[in-house]
Amino acid sequence: MGGGDDTDMQATPRRARRSRWYWLWKLPLVLVALSVLQVVVLRFVDPPFSTYMAIRQVDAWTGRDEPVRLRYSWRDWNGIAPSLPLAVVASEDQNFGRHRGFDFDAIEQARAHNARGGRMRGASTISQQVARNVFLWGGRSWVRKGLEAWYTVLVETIWSKQRILEVYVNVAEFGDGIYGAQAAAREFFGKDAAQLSALESARLAAVLPSPRRYSATRPGPYVQRRTVQIERQMRQIGGEAHLQQFD
Repeated sequence: MGGGDDTDMQATPRRARRSRWYWLWKLPLVLVALSVLQVVVLRFVDPPFSTYMAIRQVDAWTGRDEPVRLRYSWRDWNGIAPSLPLAVVASEDQNFGRHRGFDFDAIEQARAHNARGGRMRGASTISQQVARNVFLWGGRSWVRKGLEAWYTVLVETIWSKQRILEVYVNVAEFGDGIYGAQAAAREFFGKDAAQLSALESARLAAVLPSPRRYSATRPGPYVQRRTVQIERQMRQIGGEAHLQQFD
């Protein structure tokens, strides 16, 4: 009887080790399934907040950032002036309709530009920015970059181009704590997002690189120059007719 007890005692740690390895093997599959489920759900459900908003609020509560009142109010595609998605495509990602999440030509151009010095230029597509803003966090770690690439593939595969644009203009930060087209339109111009003019949309797009530094209502020289450039680019890519390809 004593020998049988010893055998059982030896078998128990082996079973525990097998159980741990079983779940370690399953964990990546579970995480993949959860990420796919996230993206599928938000294909149909409007996000109540983004991870960037949540992190900003937590940082304010814990004292890592200045106190801030977040302003965010979702508007569907038809409740936003077409000039705003057109402006962000013209300024942020003119190849948005042609790429599948990654603009490799823009990446190479940005790399060459940055190697020459001067103002640093990024090459993130709108799809990448949606993946980062909605599902992830800031930073430059390889883990975060890898997750961004994964979520970008999922978003491009599961969502339509129009849905990507719709989410982007609703979660992008246009001012300190001001997220999305509706909050920005009310805060800066005293109107709803559906009433934004082409000039106002271009100005909102102009502050996107650094919305806590630049102001849409008190535009400095950079924002003024950038606004003019964006308005010109909006016309060059075909105006609001450009958006028809995303219907």
